[in-house]
Amino acid sequence: MAPREDLPASEARLIDAFATHLRHERRLSEHTVAAYGRDLTQLATFLARNGSSLGAVEYPQLRRFLAQQHTLGYARSSIARRVGAIHTFYRWALAAGEVDRDPSALLGSPKVVNRLPTVLRPAEAADLAEAPAALDPTAEIEPFERAVLLRDRAVLELLYGSGLRVGEVAGLTIDRVDLDRGRVLVRGKGDKEREVPMSDHAVDAIDAYVSAGRPTMAGEDRSTLFFNRKGRSFTGRDIRAMVEQYAVRVLPGRRITPHSLRHSFATHLLEGGADIRAVQELLGHASVASTQRYTHVSRRRLFEAYEQAHPRA
Repeated sequence: MAPREDLPASEARLIDAFATHLRHERRLSEHTVAAYGRDLTQLATFLARNGSSLGAVEYPQLRRFLAQQHTLGYARSSIARRVGAIHTFYRWALAAGEVDRDPSALLGSPKVVNRLPTVLRPAEAADLAEAPAALDPTAEIEPFERAVLLRDRAVLELLYGSGLRVGEVAGLTIDRVDLDRGRVLVRGKGDKEREVPMSDHAVDAIDAYVSAGRPTMAGEDRSTLFFNRKGRSFTGRDIRAMVEQYAVRVLPGRRITPHSLRHSFATHLLEGGADIRAVQELLGHASVASTQRYTHVSRRRLFEAYEQAHPRA
């Protein structure tokens, strides 16, 4: 993607104004705002190279942009997200008086295959969450490396035990964790806060990390809960790399991400009889429709169990 400084100043101003709208009026997460900004920057760069602009673009040019995205090998889901960003941008621009018509009105999205999420078996999820503690407790480990293991165990237990998103874990501060009550206060999508229960395993793991790990890893920022090896905040990218590191060792050959643990959290609750509305609140979903996909996973497992166990299946 071309850098923003290569764009005409008027285009950069328009994208910045749109980002401000998303951030302060729509109250979308910084991750979503950044993704929309990248999508609009790609479009503006394409248009500038073809003698057009965000304000002067016609419908056929938008179609050519999306065709180029397909040629470059972008997934249907990525292209569909860009179509969504374009629609959202022009609805805002029209209402704000930045354009006099919406050139994206007839723009359709490519059909996206609705893949079921990767879900671990309860024993697999437990093995992954406990992987950092699987080392010989009598082994000689440097204090800093032991602190890293304590941090990793606490993060894994939160991802699976509370179903938190990567960004929610990365953004935690120490004052948001209540070990006595077994609760964690997270800031989710749309800057909405929700209080989520922690499992006993998570409480114990965080207690051990805060007591014996965090003081070794903490940098100058004393409010952040999790730190990386450089004493900076543990980022979403750090968390993904950490989960992959343990997954390769515990579940070789499987593609496991932090979201796999969140999916597993939701599915295991529903399989255990939890009400779907309660699971919706725990996950921080704005709509129950987002939570209903986990009922499909549970139903699939039901049929798998039938086919494997019934003698006449």
